[in-house]
Amino acid sequence: MRRAYGSALVAAVAILVPLGLAAQQGEATRTVTDGGIAVPGWNGKADGDGQVKDAKFAKDGDALHIITGPAMVYWNPANTASGNYTVKATFTEPQYMNLNDHPHPYGIVIGGNDLGTERQSYLYCAAYGSGRFIVRGFGPEPFQVNGQRPEANAAIHTAAAGGQSVTQEIAVSVTGDKVECAINGTVVGSYDKAAVVGAGKLKSTDGIYGVRFGHNTEVLLKDLTVTK
Repeated sequence: MRRAYGSALVAAVAILVPLGLAAQQGEATRTVTDGGIAVPGWNGKADGDGQVKDAKFAKDGDALHIITGPAMVYWNPANTASGNYTVKATFTEPQYMNLNDHPHPYGIVIGGNDLGTERQSYLYCAAYGSGRFIVRGFGPEPFQVNGQRPEANAAIHTAAAGGQSVTQEIAVSVTGDKVECAINGTVVGSYDKAAVVGAGKLKSTDGIYGVRFGHNTEVLLKDLTVTK
């Protein structure tokens, strides 16, 4: 009876915990040497008990160079968007999976309110170098938009192998009653605004925009812009 009960419990946990999260739980979060934010005007917040100093956000030529320990959100409070808009940027993993043993995501943040506090809310669309993406939010508790597991889409570039470079152009648009994520010029997800704004979700799609990176990830970021 004990053995049957234990098997049932393991099966239940497997159902409740997404595969990606289970894998992340098994991978130790690194601490980045000489970490912190070295670009004036920018702020950051780590997930959980992580610290900003455990990740690195710095200039590298015409790019921003991000190396995480803990998963991080970064923003400049001067970067705000409201009404209808599109925020986009180009993300390059110079060496795919060089700091981790499975793909980790990176992407665009919109609708940021109370960032850096326990009440923070924001939505993000993030790509993986494995050809998948997720749309998630904090409100302030995490909430899912496109399901428990990363979703595959042929528009998302796939790294040729570990250690190889892979680049994604990611854009999040708010238009009327829709929020859409486009990766490499193709809309990969379209959602009703009502599905992401409300109790336990975003305060509004108006707010600060920025970027988010999974833990143990190295990315070069270019051309973060907003258009109306």
